[in-house]
Amino acid sequence: MYPVVKRLFDVVFSLFGLIFLVPIVLLVKLAYVCTGDHYSIFYAQPRIGKNGKVFKMIKFRSMVPNAEVELIDLMKNDERLAKEYKENKKIIDDPRVTRVGRIIRRCSIDEVPQFLNVLWGSMSLIGNRPYLLGEKKEMGKYYNDIVKVKPGITGLWQISGHNDVSFKSRLELEAGYAEMMCFSVDAHIFWRTIRAIFGGNN
Repeated sequence: MYPVVKRLFDVVFSLFGLIFLVPIVLLVKLAYVCTGDHYSIFYAQPRIGKNGKVFKMIKFRSMVPNAEVELIDLMKNDERLAKEYKENKKIIDDPRVTRVGRIIRRCSIDEVPQFLNVLWGSMSLIGNRPYLLGEKKEMGKYYNDIVKVKPGITGLWQISGHNDVSFKSRLELEAGYAEMMCFSVDAHIFWRTIRAIFGGNN
């Protein structure tokens, strides 16, 4: 029953979440226009899904439009940032993030469009992080376990420190989730996520 109930929960919760999408779209677009940014507010990026199937994850754009090109330049010109990205696959104080992007990230608003992915079935509300295609090789022995489940909007990594967790520790956490996922684990992750968001520690 677990897969059936989990999918039902995903559909119901994503429909509920999408109720807020339209007004949020208008607010985010207005905020970007007011800062002189007239590019699309949406960002679709190929990610690794269940069983290794590639899908496009949708988010509100929180970075400059040519963020991937700028990342290459940053890696070449800033050794400290290059080391941070190599170790964690993230840059905590990323210079590519826009002023609007910092606000919507702080409030987790940038994740709201992913409810579309959940509704379509390419993601789940709770699961592992949707990994980049370029990260597949570095996932190593953890890859097969991690792709057993659908990627999630939230998961063990997000409630276990997020940016403070190294890439290797993240892999270990998420491979572990694939082995122990059940109603009680999902309920724990969901509750911790709600506490983090409304507690200002998202």
